[in-house]
Amino acid sequence: MTTPLRVFLYSHDSQGLGHVRRNLALAQHLAQALPSLVGRPISGLLATGLPQASQFPLPPGFDWLALPGISKGDGGYRPRHLDATMDSLVALRSGLLETALMSFQPDLVIIDRHPFGVRKELRRPLKRLRRTLPGTRVVLGLREVLDAPDVAVAEWNALGKTALLGDVFDQVWVYGDRGVHDSSATGEVPPVLADRVAYTGFLAHGRDLGPVPSAFEATVPFVLTTVGGGSDGCDVALAAAAAPVPAGHQHLVVTGPQMAEADHQRVVDAAAPGALVVRSISGLSHHIDAAAAVISMGGYNSVAEILATDTPALVVPREHPRTEQLIRARDLASVGALDVLREPYLTPEAIGAWLTHAVARRVDRSRIERDGLTTVPHLAARLLATDTLEVVA
Repeated sequence: MTTPLRVFLYSHDSQGLGHVRRNLALAQHLAQALPSLVGRPISGLLATGLPQASQFPLPPGFDWLALPGISKGDGGYRPRHLDATMDSLVALRSGLLETALMSFQPDLVIIDRHPFGVRKELRRPLKRLRRTLPGTRVVLGLREVLDAPDVAVAEWNALGKTALLGDVFDQVWVYGDRGVHDSSATGEVPPVLADRVAYTGFLAHGRDLGPVPSAFEATVPFVLTTVGGGSDGCDVALAAAAAPVPAGHQHLVVTGPQMAEADHQRVVDAAAPGALVVRSISGLSHHIDAAAAVISMGGYNSVAEILATDTPALVVPREHPRTEQLIRARDLASVGALDVLREPYLTPEAIGAWLTHAVARRVDRSRIERDGLTTVPHLAARLLATDTLEVVA
């Protein structure tokens, strides 16, 4: 019997669904494509502290590693539910991650966005992994925009010895199109990792591997509003729900599973005639593709789902505390992929005016690299075939 190739994916998951959804999409495509590339079946663990993760279907041979949750507030990270100090919670999570890595003995580790996790919880586990299992390949996966360059540089410097990044990570996968945003040129990727960067293209095509859903059956053409997980999307959802609906259309407003109940009800109460407000819907990417137009925030996953279609999109990027969404939206607007509405100008009237014209057109996004989910298994197969990295103890 052939021993499965083991893949371990980590996301810190303090706010929203973006990190875990990105890793889940990678897991689905690795499970689908990697066996034929390496000649072995695949088994995997996805480490997450997000309670809602279990609602998403896993590929065969994969399971969740549940970590005690964290959340992000004005004062920084804090325990989501556990009655404990943040120091003790980080120590607990770090111990769980180290035990899992040593017991599971992965061939490939993919870390989403934060190289050493929350409060460096992955630093000790990854250093031990390198000493104990030097053949394990370790990848840092980055969205195409981290933040304003000076903010990104400060975050890298806050990690301490940046030379350790070169000892730990074999490769950096940037999930974007270098022609749209070059994070190496902006300085968002530190020099110690510059020669290990591979641009995959946006993780756009193939994000939803399931059947076309039937949870929402539109009887007429419809427009769609999505605010991702919804934890910070109330203002956008409120304005969109109250916007006049184009003649002959319905408006589906999805507030997200993490929106507070009181805020969700405010959106329901604000809905204009022809608007239907729901918390969540299965197969959202199918609905984006079928919609006449879409209004969205500027998070990576929402934008990636839009890029996979020719549906006109109006993106209202979050601008605080990070400018990541604004940078992404502006870059994509500069190549004609979407339209941008800044927060200060967010009104139902502005959205309604945009919808009136948007429903009569489609958008050609074919010049943007959007096949990252197809590219990643090939990158993984080539990386697994390389010689062991020499690690400095």
